[in-house]
Amino acid sequence: EQNQATLEATRTWIEAHPHPCINFHVCLDHSFVKKEAGVGTARKILMDEATRRFNVLERPEGIIASTDADAVVQPNYLEALVNHFRESESGSGPDGCSIRFEHPLAADSGADSGADSEVDPGADSGAEEQFSPAVYEAIAQYELHLRYYLQLVRSTGYPYAYQTVGSSFAVRADIYCKEGGMNRRQAGEDFYFIQKVAQRGNFSQCDSTCVVPSPRPSDRVPFGTGLAVSRLSASEDVLTTYDPRPFAMLKELFKRIKQPEDLKGPWPEPLQSFLDTQEFEKALLEIRSNSASASAFRKRFWRWFNMFRIMKFLHYARERGYPDIPVGKAAAELLREIDPEGIGIPSLGSDPKKLLLIYRMLELR
Repeated sequence: EQNQATLEATRTWIEAHPHPCINFHVCLDHSFVKKEAGVGTARKILMDEATRRFNVLERPEGIIASTDADAVVQPNYLEALVNHFRESESGSGPDGCSIRFEHPLAADSGADSGADSEVDPGADSGAEEQFSPAVYEAIAQYELHLRYYLQLVRSTGYPYAYQTVGSSFAVRADIYCKEGGMNRRQAGEDFYFIQKVAQRGNFSQCDSTCVVPSPRPSDRVPFGTGLAVSRLSASEDVLTTYDPRPFAMLKELFKRIKQPEDLKGPWPEPLQSFLDTQEFEKALLEIRSNSASASAFRKRFWRWFNMFRIMKFLHYARERGYPDIPVGKAAAELLREIDPEGIGIPSLGSDPKKLLLIYRMLELR
């Protein structure tokens, strides 16, 4: 019934908004099995169709942009993506990119970065739907968690650390095909796909435009933004995030990549026991035996020790003496490490919204 109502509402909207250059096609299919009836399949259908059209046009370099139906983009969105993917004097453009995103933090606010940028993050970007103050408090905590996590992953030296948000990325059609297309996961589809493209080594960050994803609560997926907002906004709980100490262990490990013989350890716990469960020494032997150069070794190593394995280690460490901590406290402490003298970063306490504005600026550096 909901799908039928959405179909009728969509057709009504299309009839009321004719455009000489844009055609809308509605697809309603009730044949999906439950495990595939999710956002991964939705993205795959559309991205596969975009690829087919680029093939017909013989434009393998065509840009496929992924966003959400309830996200809002800035007026310069398409122009910014075209410019970002355009070939430069030094060679071809990127295989794909993560696009700057900022959730609304209050009703009618659009995105509010507070950043010194040529892009006005609030220009024509306010979503029509309004939410309760609890929802905006929840999304501030969740986005802060995402940005805090990214800063810590980058601090380890991992080279392919980007935001993996489904509403805010783009990829070339030929690269989409080479990486097997979008998966059908009900959640996390963006994480797995973006990581595959990023590990090709030619992924980038597009900050010249901004996507404003909806903070809408949702329980349709097993994890992710919507579920986190739903749970936080319905309670007085504070979102928790990763302890920074396991990241420091990874940093020490990754420092040794230039001397592969030093990677064997031993390493402090729980890193050593985690590596043992992952058969790290066996993996190292295989990587070294199939690498003809130092650069080939590094490429294979990072394909093995990817973002997914990093996250597995963090979850492993969580159960072995490194429990999660409140996101406001964690983010504030990390800022003090980044700027120990407090010269460039004001004292913000542990307020998630104020901290988030700082973390947004950090990613724009």
